[in-house]
Amino acid sequence: MSLTLQPAIARLAFFIAAVAVLVIANLPDPPQLPGELSDKQQHFLAFAVLTLLARPAWPTAAAWELLISLGAFGALIEFAQAGAGYGRDPSLADWLADCLAVVLVLALFFAIRLVIRRGKPAEADPDSQR
Repeated sequence: MSLTLQPAIARLAFFIAAVAVLVIANLPDPPQLPGELSDKQQHFLAFAVLTLLARPAWPTAAAWELLISLGAFGALIEFAQAGAGYGRDPSLADWLADCLAVVLVLALFFAIRLVIRRGKPAEADPDSQR
């Protein structure tokens, strides 16, 4: 049994999660997650989840494309908070936490892919049989 998500299902899950993150990030009094996570930890967690969903949703996308896209989404959230006018302040540190989560999760995907490739037996080279 494979644990991979089909791209269409992963895209649906990604968009649902992205809308939830956007809405919660712009609430005047957002709900607190259990465990008393700091604001930066909540940003990191949200963007780690988004990245975990984005990679299988767009399996052929380059890592830099996902980093730019998710980084832009994080910036959009901060700009939305700046214009909301109800006490939510934009923060460069929040955006950096978003980007750090994306980079680390993409690095994890890359490392896992390397381990899987190294574990596979080398396929016979058709040119070596001549």
